[in-house]
Amino acid sequence: MGIFESNAPKGPLAEKWVNHKNDINLVNPANKRNIDVIVVGTGLAGGSAAATLAELGYNVKTFCYQDSPRRAHSIAAQGGINAAKNYQGDGDSVYRLFYDTIKGGDYRSRESNVYRLAEVSGNIIDQCVAQGVPFAREYGGLLDNRSFGGVLVSRTFYAKGQTGQQLLLGAYSAMNRQINRGKIQTFNRHEMLDVVKVDGKARGIIARDLVTGKLERHSAHAVVIASGGYGNVFFLSTNAMGSNVTASWKIHKKGAYFANPCFTQIHPTCIPVSGDHQSKLTLMSESLRNDGRIWVPKKKEDAEAIRAGKKKPTELSEEERDYYLERRYPAFGNLVPRDVASRAAKERCDAGFGVNKTGEAVYLDFSSAIMRYGKEEATTRKLDNPSDNDIKKLGKEVVEAKYGNLFQMYEKIVDQNPYETPMMIYPAVHYTMGGVWVDYNLQTTIPGCFAIGEANFSDHGANRLGASALMQGLADGYFVLPYTIGNTLSEDIRTGTIPTDTPEFEAAENEVRAQLEKLVNTNGTKSVDHFHKILGKIMWNKVGMARNATGLKEAISEIQALREEFWKDVRVPGTANEMNAELEKAGRVADFLELGELFAKDALHREESCGGHFREEHQTEEGEALRDDENFMYVAAWEYTGKPADAILHKEELDYEDIEVKTRSYK
Repeated sequence: MGIFESNAPKGPLAEKWVNHKNDINLVNPANKRNIDVIVVGTGLAGGSAAATLAELGYNVKTFCYQDSPRRAHSIAAQGGINAAKNYQGDGDSVYRLFYDTIKGGDYRSRESNVYRLAEVSGNIIDQCVAQGVPFAREYGGLLDNRSFGGVLVSRTFYAKGQTGQQLLLGAYSAMNRQINRGKIQTFNRHEMLDVVKVDGKARGIIARDLVTGKLERHSAHAVVIASGGYGNVFFLSTNAMGSNVTASWKIHKKGAYFANPCFTQIHPTCIPVSGDHQSKLTLMSESLRNDGRIWVPKKKEDAEAIRAGKKKPTELSEEERDYYLERRYPAFGNLVPRDVASRAAKERCDAGFGVNKTGEAVYLDFSSAIMRYGKEEATTRKLDNPSDNDIKKLGKEVVEAKYGNLFQMYEKIVDQNPYETPMMIYPAVHYTMGGVWVDYNLQTTIPGCFAIGEANFSDHGANRLGASALMQGLADGYFVLPYTIGNTLSEDIRTGTIPTDTPEFEAAENEVRAQLEKLVNTNGTKSVDHFHKILGKIMWNKVGMARNATGLKEAISEIQALREEFWKDVRVPGTANEMNAELEKAGRVADFLELGELFAKDALHREESCGGHFREEHQTEEGEALRDDENFMYVAAWEYTGKPADAILHKEELDYEDIEVKTRSYK
């Protein structure tokens, strides 16, 4: 096993993090002033890490391709953040959060990492409240909680429907304090295009100034990758248009293992695809499944009439509706985990019960919740014999207070009022559980190079529970990396500033320049988007919600052919030495064309179904995922050797000492 056991924590599960912190090396405050750290990406993970490292005394440089760290895609995580506070008194605990996360990930994540995540989760809430994050509160002033998919307790803290945005503003304000002190230097509108290794260690990056096109060398004693996930390999996803895999992929090509790329989450509550003109999909927060009931018509003829515009959903009685999640999973109902809800929606639509013109949508209906809340409110206000209209009006006010901005967003995009007619939703590519392999210290297989947040693979296994992304990003940034990075940096207290006029920096810069020149000089006939859209279709059709060996083999050869065509026939107007958005895009798509192949290769080798990875050959009679614990209870960590087809598989076996591994059931 070697590298996989190099810093495994010792002792009983509940003491591992404490013992590990007691054992690792630290850097004293006077020495921190002489150590530089680069952080690539300024979302929740990168922003919180940069602020905390600078507060500790390190000199930090941050890089983001947006015009401000405030524009990071973390703002799109609307629904909430998990923490084991048990404010509701409904039986939550650190152990239950740990258990739900391991189970939700279908027993494909590391026990020690997940327990640590649950353990530090409560600190995150305290930290964010201290920063002024306006979490929702109950009447008595205590913080309020929602429930989210895959759990039986309410542990999700939220700020209306904009939790990610408010948390990012908290991290950004903490960053600003350090920018003001001169401890953080920000490089906005810069993109990392390679990592520089000196004597095997990460010692800096090559970045491109996206405004001038100039290549820059930046040195540091450690490099932290916090650049998010790779969902845009599918072209259509809920990710921001600029989200990409480039930083992660560049370090992979320099020696960082890439783990479990096929573990990608399909989110069940997205606004359905409306046509080929679309460039991205919009996520409706999972928090809506707290109160919205998901259904399709019971009869095919009703579904056909709705699709043809001859019938409205509001015309169907309760008896004519199939609340299929409540029917199939009575214990969890509409709050089953995302992978389960997504596959169930696909199954109904494939069977002919879909409700939009393409037949790929189901309803998310708030009418029951509106009436329920309205009755509660009428009782609270001591209203005698309120009419149905009065109840409805009061109920709408409650729903608006909880989800108003989400309803507004839906109405803007679809031009339908979701208070009056049910929302239409369909699954879409969302979060990536796979990513750069890291050890317990969050260090990659490149010494001195760390990966945090969605960029690494460490905590979610094969499927992420809703509201756990923000939890992991902030846990890594505020409470894990600032401790563990010291273990590596303690070796650098006498190193001094890393020079950039060395052969290693020269070679890396020349390599980046050569690729950029190649892209602008190809002078092909097809746009970057042309190739990205084709890649996305291959990925969605053959490596999407359901996969099989035949489709995956076809996908691999199709992606190889597409990549070859890309390098012969892509057209990138302009030059490399100027602002060139098309060139930025081309570099990112070039990386997606390599990642896509490794993704399909990983899915093909994993002969089981688990979490977000569903192989049609491996399912129960009821159509549920069928794991193969005997042969596949490991992390698949891939080593780059020249091209994705030749990647070498390393297996990190997963041992569960404190938890019983069993078939995941939400019935």
